[in-house]
Amino acid sequence: MVNRSNALMRSAFTMLELIFAIVVIAISVMSLPMMIQVTSRGVEENIVQEAIFAASAELMEATTYYWDNRSIEDINVSSLSRVVDVDSNCDADRLRPGHINQPFHRRCLDSSVAAGVNYTAAELLIPSLNMSVHGVGNIFDNPLAGAATYKDTYQSQMEIAMGLGDVNVKELTVSIFEADGTTLITRLSIYSANLGEIDYFKRRF
Repeated sequence: MVNRSNALMRSAFTMLELIFAIVVIAISVMSLPMMIQVTSRGVEENIVQEAIFAASAELMEATTYYWDNRSIEDINVSSLSRVVDVDSNCDADRLRPGHINQPFHRRCLDSSVAAGVNYTAAELLIPSLNMSVHGVGNIFDNPLAGAATYKDTYQSQMEIAMGLGDVNVKELTVSIFEADGTTLITRLSIYSANLGEIDYFKRRF
């Protein structure tokens, strides 16, 4: 008696399974570059958003500066911003329309003293809005941000102008450029008014 082995009992891949495996591998290989491209684009877009956030932070920091480098009356006495009499609208009591004639409220600078006499020390030590102006430069601390080949170095530029045609309003504008320094990505603006600050009463017990 001759033993015969059943062909159905042999372990092997069918032609259909092989074709299916080849198709799956081909799809994976073809989609891999696309996946890498999408990932790189997502990283680049995140870097762009980071550049915008950095420019916004730069604007917000600038608004904490004094309105003018003469906005402080005496660096040894006062640390609060005063109103600069840019439109000669302050009276003899150092008040202008809208000011409240009470202690610890806003006052104009002493315009009877020539500019540059009692403000010299403040000009050297107190940051003003004008000091925030700069030309096109790297927005990130690391100037070699593009060395990894998947992100670019972005540039920012800060400009200042009188806003809305009012001498008591300054407009700060920060522009964000691509690495070439000319292709504009976006532009952000903020306004700062010549209002001064109120003083605060110090309670002592």
